[in-house]
Amino acid sequence: MTTLHTVEDAMLVASLVMVLAAGALLLYRIWYGPSMLDRAVALDVLAALIIAGIGVKAAHDRDSFYFPVMLVLAFLGFSGSVGIARFIAVRDRPSVLPDGRQDHR
Repeated sequence: MTTLHTVEDAMLVASLVMVLAAGALLLYRIWYGPSMLDRAVALDVLAALIIAGIGVKAAHDRDSFYFPVMLVLAFLGFSGSVGIARFIAVRDRPSVLPDGRQDHR
């Protein structure tokens, strides 16, 4: 095994560790998000992390089979996040108090 292969394997392991750490932090944001819009953004980032994980697997296996799968997942993640954001943004608008001020709770 050459030095280049050793560095490549170390980079792949580091990438996988970063994706898993980001996934753990993302689960925290989904579970304890202060608003529904924060949770929707976290779900969009979850789709990006799944794509990144598949990319790490494709690089590890040296297989380009997963690239169309990643493209379809990216399109579905984008479409889903736009749809969710459209409906949640209307629901999360601050209400107006009787004295004319906005309630930002």
